[in-house]
Amino acid sequence: MAITMTQAAAQHVRRSLDGRGKGEGIRLAVRTSGCSGLAYVLEFVDELSGEDVVFEYGGVKVITDPKSLVYLDGTELDFVREGLNEGFKFNNPNVTGSCGCGESFNV
Repeated sequence: MAITMTQAAAQHVRRSLDGRGKGEGIRLAVRTSGCSGLAYVLEFVDELSGEDVVFEYGGVKVITDPKSLVYLDGTELDFVREGLNEGFKFNNPNVTGSCGCGESFNV
């Protein structure tokens, strides 16, 4: 089981962590939400917990919990710029459908 990230995503997270002046990495998790059932959660992690699963790319840690990893296995976290917009993109092979607004998904 694994979560990966592109070089663009790793660089963006590294810049954000450096700007904060602290942090172990970024947590990628899922929570129940939206019209399709699940939504991604991204947050900074300042301290690891005992159950955390850690993947490292380009000196950046992607941290998740075992329950979320079931839904996130094989996901690639990317950071994209499209015109004036920029943000994280989740390339998750487990997704079978998503809502019209793209805020939630199901597996």
